[in-house]
Amino acid sequence: MLVDNRYSRQTLFEPIGEIGQKRLRNSHVLIIGVGALGSSSAEMLVRAGVGTITLMDRDYVEESNLQRQQLFSEEDAKNKNPKVMAAKNRLQEINSQTKINGQLTDVGVEELEAIVHDVDVIIDATDNFDTRLIINDICQKYQTPWIYGACVASYGVTFTVLPNKTPCLQCIMDHIPSDGATCDTVGIISPTVQMVVAHQVSEVLKILTENFRALSGKLIAFDLWKNQKMEIEVASLKDESCPSCVQKIYPHLDYQSQLKTAVLCGRNTVQIRAGKQRSFHFSDFKRHLKKIDLTNYLENPYLVSFEINEYRVVVFHDGRTLIHGTKNIQEAKKIYYHFVG
Repeated sequence: MLVDNRYSRQTLFEPIGEIGQKRLRNSHVLIIGVGALGSSSAEMLVRAGVGTITLMDRDYVEESNLQRQQLFSEEDAKNKNPKVMAAKNRLQEINSQTKINGQLTDVGVEELEAIVHDVDVIIDATDNFDTRLIINDICQKYQTPWIYGACVASYGVTFTVLPNKTPCLQCIMDHIPSDGATCDTVGIISPTVQMVVAHQVSEVLKILTENFRALSGKLIAFDLWKNQKMEIEVASLKDESCPSCVQKIYPHLDYQSQLKTAVLCGRNTVQIRAGKQRSFHFSDFKRHLKKIDLTNYLENPYLVSFEINEYRVVVFHDGRTLIHGTKNIQEAKKIYYHFVG
């Protein structure tokens, strides 16, 4: 009886109904990133009865995650369990009917090329624009819808990308506020996460149940603490010279555009270079770093250097970054995205 009644309140919702529920059961959603946005989105979709969900993430659970990443426990943090595995275990307890695939991986072009053919929609729950722009180009190339989402402090933003129908992320980059702030530099409150997830998951449900007319068609941004909300009709934002959705060049799938890492011989250091040239503004960077418990901050006309935990981070004006104190590329990238990228 539990199985028969499980989705009754959802099927009573007329836009979904029994037909929509069957479509959800036959759907496959890829969630990239299993942090705050990803874990919450995954739980909502599992409870909604989506048939298959694939989780992709490179990270493990830490104590600071527990404030907002709702699938994880103190035991997960204590054991440093990989997020994809901890999430998979919890999600299977919530709904044994949903197939959960967990991939412990650093998501890049090859990883997405291998799975994009099998998924109906992709949820962006990442923490950096390098990965988002790869997702954008993959989805343009293979005509897969995806939902962009980001949040920091009390600010959130989301936008649904439908290939051949809406502008892509590359088109609207200039309309997305970005000052380099991250959750590690300015913090975050959990209601911000839930608001972004509510928008993302609602859009996913509309796509999977083929309620396309109900899609937002807007770039939605808000600040919960300041009681502010902004909605921009995206149709007019399409860039007719966009290399991704107009010219079909897909520049971010090219090796030269991707983040590059190298372990420096004999130095216990990883060097990271951004895939595109960027001008690094030390004044903005320093403002965010003031809120972090770091030591030995040094700035000269050429670079910024600081220490955080057991690492020393050196950032040059062109964005090239040295992470001293590790030879582990994944650990270095984590530090980079948290404090630099």
